[in-house]
Amino acid sequence: MKLNKPKFWDTKFSLTAIFFIPITLVTLLVNAVKIKFTKSMKFNIPIICIGNIYIGGTGKTPTSVNIAKELTKFGKKPAIIRKFYKDHEDEYLLIRKHFKNLIINKSRATAVEEAEKENFDIVILDDGFQDHKIKKNLNIICFNENQFIGNGFVLPSGPLRENLSSLKRAEIILINGNKNIEFENKILNVNKNLSIFYAKYKPENIDEFKNKRLLAVAGIGNPDNFFKILIDNNLNIEKKLIFPDHYEFSKNEIKNIIDEACKNEYEIIMTEKDYFKVKNFNLEKIKYLKVSLEINEKERLFKKITKLYDQNY
Repeated sequence: MKLNKPKFWDTKFSLTAIFFIPITLVTLLVNAVKIKFTKSMKFNIPIICIGNIYIGGTGKTPTSVNIAKELTKFGKKPAIIRKFYKDHEDEYLLIRKHFKNLIINKSRATAVEEAEKENFDIVILDDGFQDHKIKKNLNIICFNENQFIGNGFVLPSGPLRENLSSLKRAEIILINGNKNIEFENKILNVNKNLSIFYAKYKPENIDEFKNKRLLAVAGIGNPDNFFKILIDNNLNIEKKLIFPDHYEFSKNEIKNIIDEACKNEYEIIMTEKDYFKVKNFNLEKIKYLKVSLEINEKERLFKKITKLYDQNY
């Protein structure tokens, strides 16, 4: 059974978080052992890792697709690599809608070898910052301004896969949101050499939902990020339905949601990721918000990425 993200993960002080600290200490120990004793493999093509330390909802996949598309414009032949998880089919479908060169494997290292055999000249790991078996040439770590680092604790006391000191292994930080000097200073205290960039989601079909009473449905890592986009664009959310990340909707569940919407004269709006999970039901009245990721100072970012390529390969 999948569960929604615990609320105490984003609460500054929580007795529940304190209760889990002994297990968190074990997590930190396991992380340290993995880093110390895992031998990294070096490959013949450059590897860019789009990762995070806050678990879920930081924008890794849109960033991976965005960078892959831009690299294609530079004459490169990139492949996006995802580790195979049985319940992540929604994300694989969504990536392939926007970028065809996707390699999925239970082992990221094996997927990189496959990319080499297929003559791709650069690899983008969509997630994998914590996979120490692969030597990366560039680590881009994503944050969202709505959560940043939550309560600051590592799992299970908090939402972090690793603590902030892990940013010593990173080169670039991409923050989805507005400029935040306080957070910049916090991470620069960890690694003064970090280059910090910002990005924002841009809704593309917002006018379809203006002046409508909305039933908003989200089964993603951080549904509040989706709801905030709707609110920031002055849409009228009458009701929210929140499901766990990668939730598998049944046809009956969607029918019930449609029935509720019809009864109350709501219009249903979903994330694109959720829509991909239900579109084959061929049910009417389901719409989704189309968004694109806009990276500020994109030219400066890609100068760094192409410089890496030219220096090493």
